[in-house]
Amino acid sequence: MTIVTLGIDLGKNLNSVVGLDAEGRVVLRRRVRRSTLAELAGSLAPCTVAMEACCGAHHVGRLFAAKGHDVRLMSPEYVRPYVRAQKNDDNDAAGIAEAATRPTMRFVELKSQDRLDLQTLHRSRSRLVAARKSLVNQLRAILLERGHTFRQGRKVLERELDPFLAGPPSELSTRIVTLIADMRAEWRSLDERIDALNDDLAAHVRADDAASRLTSIPGIGVLGATALVAAVGDGEAFGRARDVPAWLGLVPKQMTTGGKPRLLGITKRGNIYLRMLLIHGARAALPSLSKQATPLGDWLRGLLSRAHRNVVIVALAAKLARIAWASLRRGVGFERGWGQAMAV
Repeated sequence: MTIVTLGIDLGKNLNSVVGLDAEGRVVLRRRVRRSTLAELAGSLAPCTVAMEACCGAHHVGRLFAAKGHDVRLMSPEYVRPYVRAQKNDDNDAAGIAEAATRPTMRFVELKSQDRLDLQTLHRSRSRLVAARKSLVNQLRAILLERGHTFRQGRKVLERELDPFLAGPPSELSTRIVTLIADMRAEWRSLDERIDALNDDLAAHVRADDAASRLTSIPGIGVLGATALVAAVGDGEAFGRARDVPAWLGLVPKQMTTGGKPRLLGITKRGNIYLRMLLIHGARAALPSLSKQATPLGDWLRGLLSRAHRNVVIVALAAKLARIAWASLRRGVGFERGWGQAMAV
């Protein structure tokens, strides 16, 4: 029995495994526990190991890669067409193995533990920011129901709330005042935890050359640089710069049929968080970049003269993604004079 391709449908405890030979026939079909996957990796001759890019896939992939196997991770949406008959774990594993043999299949890069740690910091920070936003909105609603309004802005509310709690109005009950004070304390705790994560990300930028180079690009700060390094690494998974904005969903969606091209809004595929950071960064950098006498500034002024500002912002975000890829691959920082030439 010679296994050429091994498909694994990952589960929390049990994993379905299907092995294919050189002609695509199923020669192995079994279920193994997650704790015995390392033993399975060592017992097999080097082969192609395919899995869906899901929770735990990178850890298992590193186990098999350490044993000399060629690990290939795929997006679940690309695997789905290869699952035959009814959906179950065994059929999923067979579909994964078959999908990995397709020459046109697109694979997900196997991430190192350091990149996963960096990505986890970003996801934890996003969760805390969302919790703080929900808390502030609920706090405003509680006060509004009792006739107290505050100006827009989190910082403004923070400045005005402390004096408000120092001398609360008499019509507010003691229970509500205590509740508001407790919510304010929770708000402070969230701020401290978010600031601690920000400090960790800033320290990573200072220690990592690639992230430090990315921060030289206008519109890409500490968050954008570390998120790019965590998601893209050195950019080796992309053959050219234009593949990065396409992967992030920053390119028009095509609805072409019968030879009649039709372009809609952006596809919004890929990493939602990274796309958001790039668009916000482009929005902040657009005013200054469009005033500069550089190739990038000339390009932006031409776009602004014939397109809506939001369209220009998205186009600039796509351009920044291409420049970031060029910086990662060539190991150089951003220079104002080659803003357009480097992203070709």
